[in-house]
Amino acid sequence: MKNNSQIRVRIAPSPTGNLHVGTTRTALFNYLFAKKNNGDFIIRIEDTDKERSTPEFEKNILEGLERLGMGSQEIYRQSERTDIYKKYLKQMIDTGHAYESKEEVKEEGQRSSVIRFKNPNKVVTFVDMIRGEISFDTTDLGDFVIAKSMEEPLYHLAVVVDDFDMKISHVIRGEDHISNTPRQILIQEVLKAPKPLYAHLPLILTKEKKKMSKRDGATSMMDYINKGYLQSTLINFLAFLGWHPEGEREVFTLEELVEEFDITRVQKGGAIFDTDKLDWFNKEHIKKISDIDFQNIIKESAQVFITNQTFLTLIRERITVFGEISDILKKDGEFGHLLFAPEYSDITKVIWKDSTVDQTKEYVSQVILKLETINDAEFNAEKTKEVVWEYATEQGRGAVLWPTRYILSGQDKSPDPFTIMEILGKEESLIRLHNGIEIL
Repeated sequence: MKNNSQIRVRIAPSPTGNLHVGTTRTALFNYLFAKKNNGDFIIRIEDTDKERSTPEFEKNILEGLERLGMGSQEIYRQSERTDIYKKYLKQMIDTGHAYESKEEVKEEGQRSSVIRFKNPNKVVTFVDMIRGEISFDTTDLGDFVIAKSMEEPLYHLAVVVDDFDMKISHVIRGEDHISNTPRQILIQEVLKAPKPLYAHLPLILTKEKKKMSKRDGATSMMDYINKGYLQSTLINFLAFLGWHPEGEREVFTLEELVEEFDITRVQKGGAIFDTDKLDWFNKEHIKKISDIDFQNIIKESAQVFITNQTFLTLIRERITVFGEISDILKKDGEFGHLLFAPEYSDITKVIWKDSTVDQTKEYVSQVILKLETINDAEFNAEKTKEVVWEYATEQGRGAVLWPTRYILSGQDKSPDPFTIMEILGKEESLIRLHNGIEIL
């Protein structure tokens, strides 16, 4: 355990469910605050709920934080700290600040012992870094339960002991914990523990400004990662749920957010979880990926290595998340015709409006002749358009370019024929156009 006065913060998830949006946003604000101030970011697994806590949920939480760049060298589990809680419980009972109480268990119709904190019934005041001074009259809390037994501490005791023992300097958590703070301060005073500074973050709300449920996005962060949202996107998006830097800029990396982060700029009102905004962030971050990294992502997603710059640009502009890559590049996908020879479901679609079959064959034949004059090295969208455009204009652009594009793609909707030909290259383009004429 470190013994210094530097900034130390913690994220304390319970492994009773997967890592969700709210916990991840809280972890991020703690992480940014710690790194901005050269402090320590600690992960504490609060697994005192033995019935609901599972190793699978803990793995999901730790893996999610690690994947998002928020791993920690300090990880603690409350289940491994029972002796520490027992020591403080005994101290509180010995000094008269806690006592054992026999109480009836309604479900079982029998009496059981719990340990209650002896409430001094006083006004507790603390300064919240976001909300200012907050006061509570603790009289209404009564003598609240802090442990089921000497071996089974409950949340309020465990969190105070842990924060004290781990020298937590700042407690940054959701605003739903504000009501927990007076109980914890009462316990701190009894244990002569220094009071950490508090900052309570705004709730995350749906577009309808309702508290977010699992149906609205409070699902596992791993779901978003597995759908193909970038780590940088998720971090950027979560940072803007209740916080905003100075200026109008919105797109940041994790390192840039550390530099910009100022906890006093956290808002008091609820933060709106907007999946459209999440998608916008992801498209912006996709633009920033290097070509080689993007090529490798495509290779991993669709088992194909694409080097053509025009093709890479098309994919970048089309996708919102990487999970879409394999779909648009499969044989019957939106861009499948750029990797696989097209199969025509209805070749009559190749004919433009009032054109005849013979006219269409002639138009495409003339396009082939003009394309054959281009050197392989110059066979790009600009050059193919240059040699075909005048002829298409004379004969009717739709009559010439529609069948050319349809034969090349086999799709009702696709990129323009010049873009397709640049991606396919001269040889493949001519093969497809000749095949189209033969089918006609």
